[in-house]
Amino acid sequence: MTNANNTPAGRVIMVQGTASHVGKSVLVSALCRIFRQDGLRVAPFKAQNMSNNSYVTPDGGEIGRAQAVQAEAAGVEARVEMNPVLLKPEADSHAQVVLMGRPLTSARARDYFDLKSTLWESVSSSLDTLRSQHDVVVIEGAGSPAEINLKATEIVNMRVALHANAPVLLCGDIDRGGVFASLVGTLQLLDDAERDRVKGLLINKFRGDVSLLTDGLTWLENYTNKPVVGVVHHYRDIHIPEEDSVALDFTPSHMSSPDVLDVAVVQVPHISNFDDFDPLAREPGVALRYVQSGDRLGQPDLVILPGSKTTIPDLLWMERQGLSAAVADVVDNGSAIIGICGGYQMLGRTLLDPDRIESEIGAADGLGLLPLVTTFAGTKETHRVEATVRQEASGRGHLMSGADGETVVGYEIHMGRTTGEGVIPAFTVVDRADAAVTPETAFDGALDASGRVMGTYIHGLFHNAGVRRAILGELARRKGVGLPEGVDVARDREYDRLADWVRGSLRMDLVYDMTGLTPAL
Repeated sequence: MTNANNTPAGRVIMVQGTASHVGKSVLVSALCRIFRQDGLRVAPFKAQNMSNNSYVTPDGGEIGRAQAVQAEAAGVEARVEMNPVLLKPEADSHAQVVLMGRPLTSARARDYFDLKSTLWESVSSSLDTLRSQHDVVVIEGAGSPAEINLKATEIVNMRVALHANAPVLLCGDIDRGGVFASLVGTLQLLDDAERDRVKGLLINKFRGDVSLLTDGLTWLENYTNKPVVGVVHHYRDIHIPEEDSVALDFTPSHMSSPDVLDVAVVQVPHISNFDDFDPLAREPGVALRYVQSGDRLGQPDLVILPGSKTTIPDLLWMERQGLSAAVADVVDNGSAIIGICGGYQMLGRTLLDPDRIESEIGAADGLGLLPLVTTFAGTKETHRVEATVRQEASGRGHLMSGADGETVVGYEIHMGRTTGEGVIPAFTVVDRADAAVTPETAFDGALDASGRVMGTYIHGLFHNAGVRRAILGELARRKGVGLPEGVDVARDREYDRLADWVRGSLRMDLVYDMTGLTPAL
């Protein structure tokens, strides 16, 4: 088999869904790990992703976080070809277009359609490249292939399947209800060539006794003439990062307790990289919750201001929601606060956007908790980062107390430049992967003199166990409670658990028949 460039091409299999958030991303992660377990060279691919949850490749390119997770499951390094087009929403009908890891333009939804021919060239060549270097590429669709208003110009679902001659697994979410209608209706709205690409049906997020589905599954196979490849049970204790902020809507809100650390994340409208906080959610003795109004903030032990794609508009939203005043009050009353990326910028006194990089708002007052000024510039900083905790930032009473010299590995994704005086730099930058460390970039982040207010540009801070446990330990000391022993949040084991869970639910013999592959092990 060869691709469009007449070079040897790996096999493909594609997961499409009847709607968004039916579990496509996690299923692709599972298949990537299953194929890897079976001795195959595997890579993920999604032509176009719409998300503010993004990641930085070793060469400084920006891709969707979901594809980085899938690459990790596959045991390969993330690269821009795995997600050639990334759309980062800035408003309801406006998004930044990132092409092959670099910002291309900011476009309205209607104008974006004019770019499709240019984007398709990168999509098709990226997929061909991945196929030439791997035994199998697991492709993820987006939304539904049956969006009639989008079909003529779409570049992520059936156009990709037809280009790659890919067998498609069509996935429906039974937890939402109406799964049989969703699967049958989607098939009915496809044309003949597209319908022929669907080689199997998959039901996801099932709860209960699968034998109760037998009659329905038999009917579904007879009616559609498509095999049901599997029924995947809903899981609770496997921890894989979610792609969409929709997942935050299902995050339980824990009541604070004298024996539990209460951590509140401000859920701004354009929240980005919310998987930064997954390790906190898994820590025993920590109650992580997301808040959208000042009256829900309470008096947490720690407030977190997350990353934001549009910092100034989200800051103004906080003001309208009563969150700016509430955050100032709880910090005055002893709560600690950490800002990540956009949240770090919000902690300062002033935010300036003279060239209207992020929005049409040229300037805004920050929360004033750190003496910093952020100015947005046209060049986007996207770097893998390795840093160490500075001694001045780890003294007794500071949020990172006792963490002197701890290594922090993460990544930067931001447009702004933040400067100021009278603060303690949090980290010494050791390496920026694709860029030299200069005097201007040798330090990152800031703490105030009290050590209770801290900001950083480094995403992934809490994935570093030494720093995470130091912060939680300091919060526990201030509260006068004991901190339970930490948990191992290494994801590699979680990918194996996910693969075992999904493998046990799928007819893998059919999956291998569809791809024309055989396990290498």
